[in-house]
Amino acid sequence: MNKPYPLVAGDKVAIVSLSSGILGEAFCKHQIELGKKRLKEFGLEGVFMPNALRGIEYLKSHPEARAEDLKTAFLDDAIKGIICVIGGDDTYRLLPYLMEDQLFIKKVKESPKLFTGYSDTTINHLMFYKLGMGTFYGPNFLCDLAELGEQMLPYTKTAFELYLKETDEPPIIQSSVLWYEERTDFSVEEVGKERVSHLETRGYELLQGSEKFQGRLLGGCIESLYDMLSSNRYEDEKVVCEQYGIFPSLEEWQGKILFLETSEEKPSLEELEKELMALKEKGIFEVINGILVGKPQDETYYEEYKSVYCKVVDKADLPIVYNVNFGHAQPKCIIPYGIETEVNMQNKTIRFKEPLFSRK
Repeated sequence: MNKPYPLVAGDKVAIVSLSSGILGEAFCKHQIELGKKRLKEFGLEGVFMPNALRGIEYLKSHPEARAEDLKTAFLDDAIKGIICVIGGDDTYRLLPYLMEDQLFIKKVKESPKLFTGYSDTTINHLMFYKLGMGTFYGPNFLCDLAELGEQMLPYTKTAFELYLKETDEPPIIQSSVLWYEERTDFSVEEVGKERVSHLETRGYELLQGSEKFQGRLLGGCIESLYDMLSSNRYEDEKVVCEQYGIFPSLEEWQGKILFLETSEEKPSLEELEKELMALKEKGIFEVINGILVGKPQDETYYEEYKSVYCKVVDKADLPIVYNVNFGHAQPKCIIPYGIETEVNMQNKTIRFKEPLFSRK
């Protein structure tokens, strides 16, 4: 993987809407200001790409505009990082505009930039993975930087700060001491109000397999992975993703640590089983070294999901670590694609075994 450089104070970072155009709606104006303020506190300048704030309907109808924003961010040498606004469900529609643009591909390969986001952004991550650029399954603009409370959630803020650090000792990730319920009201009246929080009583849980394992990280949101394989949501999604080879081959999964998490849709047990079966049928569980599973949002189906994972994987020696803080649950850490990682459940740590960034 070609690694990006870490961000430094004074850097410009592009804000891109690659899936949903929600940030362009009037009801999100207060969140735009919050996100800009938080970036400034990190010493960063947020630059909204030309189409990022054009709203839900326009961006739904114009995937080429979303793709153009990502190209613009890579072609502008003053932009040092790229932050996704939020997920959505159709970022696969950007693939023809990106994967057939040789200048864009050349810039990605020659000038990697920090890229962060999650959910439907899984497809963007896997596109960059195919192009050889390391990215981060991590905080986005709307859900994390624009948190309505007085501050970003502390654990998430600490994770974001890793984007501005260049250290000889790669970071160690441990469980958050708190978890937070998802908000039901994101209006301006909620600014300054804190989320409902709970003490984390379980931490990382080893469901099966060895207490220690390692491998390079690869994965994403399970609904997005399933949609790529099944056209469950859009009838042409599977064909488009296959055309550009976005879903990694079985050879690429060899020796990896698969990370998976469920979205705010909170799939039923039957849906989760179906989604995991699609991965099993690809042979992935036979070649990987272990699985990291994100905490379900609001701990919905918390116990029930554990049984589904073990049942479908049906390989008792394959380690499964559950309840990791990433993805749709709050707070969240960062999961770097392609980085060699060691999971040690004796001390409940996830340790990256190499630097996350290139050195300047």
